[in-house]
Amino acid sequence: MRRIETVLGGGAALALFGMMSLTFVDVLGRKFAGSSVPGATELTEVLMLLTIFLALPLASLKGEHVAFDLLDSVLPPAARRWQHLLSHGLCIAVLLGAAWLVQGRAQRTVEDGDRTAQLGLALGPLHYLTALLLLVTALAHIYLLLRRTTSTVQAADGHEGGRP
Repeated sequence: MRRIETVLGGGAALALFGMMSLTFVDVLGRKFAGSSVPGATELTEVLMLLTIFLALPLASLKGEHVAFDLLDSVLPPAARRWQHLLSHGLCIAVLLGAAWLVQGRAQRTVEDGDRTAQLGLALGPLHYLTALLLLVTALAHIYLLLRRTTSTVQAADGHEGGRP
């Protein structure tokens, strides 16, 4: 698990650093050379996509999503267990559905030979990567569902990460 987190986190960090560096160079180019980096907008979009979808499984695993836990301290353990099952089950269903839809889009994109307008980057591989990372995020929620289901749901004040 640690190796997967390292790969995803390193990839997201590199994409974010690339986006930051590209923006810096683009601004300097416009300010001092009178021209921007060709395709900077397209590259920024690709790097943003990578940053978001590489970090999504990590946010799930660490329980860093927005959570509404106002009622956790007053709910009995059985209700928290059902809440846990429902929330992860819903996340799994939505993520698997999204992965399936994006995979279908990727297939059509490859068949049509779609590319970005300025740099001509193939969009199909990016769509397939997005579908794969959505699947990885669904697997992260399956892991969290099974891990927390087999153990007792902890008290609201002592919970560890892993909630969606």
